[in-house]
Amino acid sequence: MIHESVKVHPSAVIEGNVSIGAGSTVGPFTYISGDVTIGENNEIMSHVVIKGRTIMGDDNKIFPFAVVGEDCQDKKYAGEDTLLEIGSRNVIRESVQMHRGTTQDNSITKVGNDNLFCVNAHIAHDCVVGDNVILGNNATLAGHVTVEDYVILTALVPVHQFCTLGAHSFIAGGSIVVQDVPPFVMAHGNHAKPVGINVEGLKRRGFEKAEIMAIRRAYKTLYRKGLKLDEAKQEIAIEAKAYPAVAKFLANLSNSQRGIIR
Repeated sequence: MIHESVKVHPSAVIEGNVSIGAGSTVGPFTYISGDVTIGENNEIMSHVVIKGRTIMGDDNKIFPFAVVGEDCQDKKYAGEDTLLEIGSRNVIRESVQMHRGTTQDNSITKVGNDNLFCVNAHIAHDCVVGDNVILGNNATLAGHVTVEDYVILTALVPVHQFCTLGAHSFIAGGSIVVQDVPPFVMAHGNHAKPVGINVEGLKRRGFEKAEIMAIRRAYKTLYRKGLKLDEAKQEIAIEAKAYPAVAKFLANLSNSQRGIIR
């Protein structure tokens, strides 16, 4: 069902089980096909491809040549019914690609709210992207990557499959990420190494000075004292009882599957 208020350019092609909510616009030469549900007040510009099964929230802005909900680049994928789910208020810039999931994982690629995906950013199958994330130009997520809230990947950053980027982490341009980045950590290099904590980002987001200092102490315990990981975790656990952010830092260390950058 396409709401009567939706403005569709005559050259656009819409076919299949497509639903578009009130106040949305579809630009010239855009192609929307399959089982696609688009919410209200979305601006879909020219030459965009959206394929199903895709669900999109409200107030998203999609720029030309973006490809959303296409089959994934995985040789195991054999046409199974999988999903791309996108939240609300995202900005999806030119030539961004977002692919649906695979049955080998949870059959879903999931993108949250209020994110900025810059030119040619790539979100592969089975990725989970949180809220308020920025992917710079040509930042690329391989399959099964988790990006938590408020992460910033600057330009030309590839992330290895199955990695987790912890909340509020910052990855400098041109870095290559092959292991998990703990929350709050700034990383740089090939391969990416920790270079400190994202103090300015934490201040902007309202973290109190005492909590930032506790995060700094946890970082020094992990990276500056020469401790083994289990030894560092035991020491960090003491401060985690008093500071939720440190508890989050510790949880990511404990749940890491690929190991953390050191």
